Amino acid sequence: MELGKIQSLEIVKEVEFGVYLAEPDAPGEQVLLPKKQVPEGARVGDRLEVFLYKDSQDRLIATTAEPLITLGGIARLKVKEVTKIGAFLDWGLAKDLFLPFRQQTRKVQAGEECLVALYKDKSDRLCATMNVYEYLALDSPYRKDAHVKGTIYQISENFGAFVAVDDHWSGLIPKREFYGEAKIGDIVEARVTAVKNDGKLDLSLREKAYLQSSEDAERVMQVLEEYGGEMPFSDKTSPEIIREKFSMSKNSFKRAVGHLLKEERIDISEDRIWKK
Repeated sequence: MELGKIQSLEIVKEVEFGVYLAEPDAPGEQVLLPKKQVPEGARVGDRLEVFLYKDSQDRLIATTAEPLITLGGIARLKVKEVTKIGAFLDWGLAKDLFLPFRQQTRKVQAGEECLVALYKDKSDRLCATMNVYEYLALDSPYRKDAHVKGTIYQISENFGAFVAVDDHWSGLIPKREFYGEAKIGDIVEARVTAVKNDGKLDLSLREKAYLQSSEDAERVMQVLEEYGGEMPFSDKTSPEIIREKFSMSKNSFKRAVGHLLKEERIDISEDRIWKK
């Protein structure tokens, strides 16, 4: 019998409060299926598809209800409540799924959805974790330059933003490509820039340079308007300030400015840019 998984077991005994299930070749290991879960007309010898988890007394129990997630799987689940010990998620069963604080990559709130994986803790209990890295698959069908959608589940100052592509495959937006204000839990659209030897995907929130320059140019114009038509930036401005103010790299900024100069929409000096 495997905790956290759906499996086929045989009814070996009927009692007033339900039936006991087991494998015929291991009748000593039995699990209760409560009476309200027993299908009408089910009898000893019948096989049932059930999910095994633990009840509030930590006893192994079966259910014919189908959970929204099984052991080792990943799913987007709704937060039912947040308590002093952690959050509880709706996973389709009577007993809510526990998400410990230490397994949260950000604070969650009641009513929202979060991407989690299902694992067994040290006490052999089923719990949820937002650290889904090790549960993501590495055999995606995507190739370089494909456009994908995914959920940011972790952000690292050293590496960038970790993304669950289609909430299933492993992806990373490297630090050099991670611009803007995206945060954990956000669903982003990205472009595959590389498929690693291990199957992981490198991603970018930006298009190829020749496609992106027009969009970047409009971003520069937007900031210019916010400054009243003249701003204290130029191609001499530091990469850090460019990243902070424009959410793009220094090279992308220079291409955007060149684009606007060619269209004769701006003028530029060593320390400022102004609208024509």
